[in-house]
Amino acid sequence: MKTILIILVAILIVGFIAYMVVNKIPKKLRPIISLLLWVLTIFLGYLIYESIMAPIEFNKEKEARYAKVIHNLKMIRDAEVAHKDITGDYTDNKLKLIEFIDTAKYAITEVKNVVETQTKGAITVEVEVRKVDTIGFKDVRADFAGRNYKEMFQIPGTNQEFVVQVGKVEKVQGLLAPVFLVEVDKAIILEGLNEDFIRQEKEALGGVNVRGAYISVGSLDDVKTSGNWPPSYDTAEERTKKKE
Repeated sequence: MKTILIILVAILIVGFIAYMVVNKIPKKLRPIISLLLWVLTIFLGYLIYESIMAPIEFNKEKEARYAKVIHNLKMIRDAEVAHKDITGDYTDNKLKLIEFIDTAKYAITEVKNVVETQTKGAITVEVEVRKVDTIGFKDVRADFAGRNYKEMFQIPGTNQEFVVQVGKVEKVQGLLAPVFLVEVDKAIILEGLNEDFIRQEKEALGGVNVRGAYISVGSLDDVKTSGNWPPSYDTAEERTKKKE
């Protein structure tokens, strides 16, 4: 809308000056007016260029900042999921979560069906039984190789940290499931950029944009570990896993 207004104003101004040059201005002054008209045309052209490029540059910078934030949110999510898999719950203790990555181990299990002979009264029968054996252990830290997980709670580009919230939600009557949420206001991430664009960005409805006023992962109202960002912020491998 702003670009259209600038173009309309530019057309009106140039048209008015052209009319004045042709009909009102003495001939001896026309070279000077023509020069001024060229200067004005260049200036208006610059304004039009800026109005077109401003949202493009904003989106470019926005996406770069979002990518860094989402990278850290994914690490926090992976750490929380690992913590729940091993301990049965999420945690909001940042230091303990980092320590968990450094020290915890996954149990590597093997599931197999074995045939056992069971006696039922006077009858002896062979029954197939499913057995789960622990055959080894794997460091949680191995899943974070090459990732700076010790700084994952830092909101990139700011001096602030993510806040982790945990809770319980009743999915089945009488059964509480653990949940977690990590979110950050878009305005914090986009600080220093055009305020009007930031306001519009916080009202984004989704699609190719991050939905809503926050970038978040998890939920306190539902059992989920996904984020609210579009697939463009995921790797090909991550997009494949989501489809499985």
